[in-house]
Parts: sequence; structure tokens; C-alpha cells
Amino acid sequence: MQMKRWMPETDQLGLILKTSKHILKTIALGQMLSLCICGTAITSQYLAERYKVNTPMLQSFLSYCLLFLIYTVMLTFRSGSDNLLCILKRKWWKYILLGLADVEANYLIVRAYQYTTLTSVQLLDCFGIPVLMALSWFVLYARYRVVHFIAVAICLLGVGTMVGADILAGREDSSGSSVLTGDILVLLGASLYAVSNVCEEYIVKKLSRQEFLGMVGLFGTIISGIQLLIVEYTEVVSIPWNWKIVLLFVAFALCMFCLYSFMPLVIKVTSATSVNLGILTADLYSLFFGLFLFCHKFSGLYILSFGIIMVGFVLYCSVPTRTAEPAESSVPPVTCIGIDNLGLKIEENLQETQAAIL
Repeated sequence: MQMKRWMPETDQLGLILKTSKHILKTIALGQMLSLCICGTAITSQYLAERYKVNTPMLQSFLSYCLLFLIYTVMLTFRSGSDNLLCILKRKWWKYILLGLADVEANYLIVRAYQYTTLTSVQLLDCFGIPVLMALSWFVLYARYRVVHFIAVAICLLGVGTMVGADILAGREDSSGSSVLTGDILVLLGASLYAVSNVCEEYIVKKLSRQEFLGMVGLFGTIISGIQLLIVEYTEVVSIPWNWKIVLLFVAFALCMFCLYSFMPLVIKVTSATSVNLGILTADLYSLFFGLFLFCHKFSGLYILSFGIIMVGFVLYCSVPTRTAEPAESSVPPVTCIGIDNLGLKIEENLQETQAAIL
């Protein structure tokens, strides 16, 4: 007869404190990333509304250049297999695809605003989260519980509340020139973001943060530079340059640089899905700053939506996900499925089987 082992109260208290500390740390890191995204949104809006400058590819190009100057150069001074040339010899084509996905994800989302509405972009951009979870399941062998899906649903409910607040506050003031085209661009951009984030999590956890940032900086600079000459050359030439516009471009590039630099650190201690849930509050921070900078109307629903998103985020972080063993592992497949699958019934069946074996 198997006796249950009860954890001492001191150990239980220590576990609770450790879990709470981890959740608070995750929340703080996620909101730091949201503030970086907010900075990019505010500077872009200033450029568009005050100076009529719409050059998303130029802004991305400057951000990738900063990554190149810092992290790619760092790789050139590494020795052994971590050196830039060694990495390029082994995995150059993989990083080209990653750089392409990252560049086009940024470009497609920004370009979608010209065709569709703010509401559509905010709602459809969330499509990246289920895509990210699906990719994490198959590529990273992440296994979710029912509570994780509930948490994601709560976060998406918070986004819906935020969109409703936008409509009531009158921010939905444009129907766009081609809503269907814009919606397709958002879906494609969100999917490419999910691909980029899954690759980032794999590289950061299996290889190194410097390798990811260095390779993205290298190929992101090349790809965005070529695309800049093709699609935005006329707009760049016609920019009425002055010190204020230059300062806004620098501020945008620095915010993006901080976002790219800090996100791998957050992903390494959490996951790409957790990070994407945490940064759903970025639009709310942009709105709060917009109340003072752009005279946006305020609605109490914004506070409610922020609270709903944070509840879902905390719920998601409170229960850790599990990782299944790859197919080539020596661990029996049934054990992996039983431990890591979302279906609680399968876990119960496994426990019953183990009890019968004992």
C-alpha cells in the first residue's frame, strides 16, 4: 500500500513564494517589452501624423543596422564553432529564411494599416498566438494543459474589450481602402511573427542569444535594405529632414533595439507564447500615452481590458507547460504523451496504468 507524502509547511510556503516571485518577474519583464513596443508605436504615429512620414521599411532597416553593429560584430570576434563564418557555413540558408520571416512580419503588419481598420489589425493580429502554440507543440514539443487554453481565451477576451473601447471612443475612424487585402496582410504578418518567435525560442534555448541576434541583424539588414530601395525609395527621398524627424527615427530604432535585445532574455526564462500574451498590453500603453500626446478619448473599458489581459497572463504563467521527448528519444512514446498531453483523461489513464504495474 502506497502512503502519501505530505510536504512540510515550510517547504510549501517556500514553493509558493518561489512561484509568486517567478510570476511577478515574468509580469515585469513582459510589461518592459510592452513599453518598448509602445515606444515604437508612439514614434511611428508622431512621424505619420505630425510630419506625414510613412516609411516602415526605413525604420526597420535602422533597427537591424543597430543589431548588426552590436551583435553581428560580436560574432566575428568569437572563436571556434560560434564564430560568424562557421555559423554561416553550416546554417546560412536557415538564417536567411528566419531573417526574411522577421522582416516581412514587421512590414506586413505596418502596411496593413493602409488597407484595413484599426479594429481588424488589433483582432487579427491575435491570430499569431494560436499559430505560435501550434508551432511550439510540433517544433518545440511544448505541451499545454487546459488551464493554458483558458488563460489564452481570457487574454483574447481582454483584447476584444480593448477593441470595443476603441470603437466607443471613436478611434475607429477609417474603413481602409481594401479591407480584405489588409486583413490578409495582418494574418500573414501574424503567422510570420509566430514562425520568427518559435525559431527565436529554439535558438535562444538550444544555442545562444548572441547567435540569434547576430544572424537576424545580418540578414535583416540585407533583406530590409534591398526591400527599402525597391518599395520606399521615393518616400525616403521626399522626407523633409530636420532634427526632430531624425530624433524620432533614432528613438524608434533604439526602442526596437531594446525590444530585440531583451525579448530573448524573457523567452529564455518563460516561453514565446507567454511573451506574446504579456505584450498584448502594448496597445493599451500606447493609448495611455496617446491621451496626452494625441488627445485620444478615454474609456473605462481600457482599464477593464488591461485587468482582463493581466488575469489571463498570470493564470497562464501560474501553471508551467511541459516538454515532450522527441520521437528519437529512448523514452517510450506512451509515457511522453501521458505526461505532457493536454488531455487530463490521458494523464489519469497513465496514473491508473502505473498503479496497476506497481
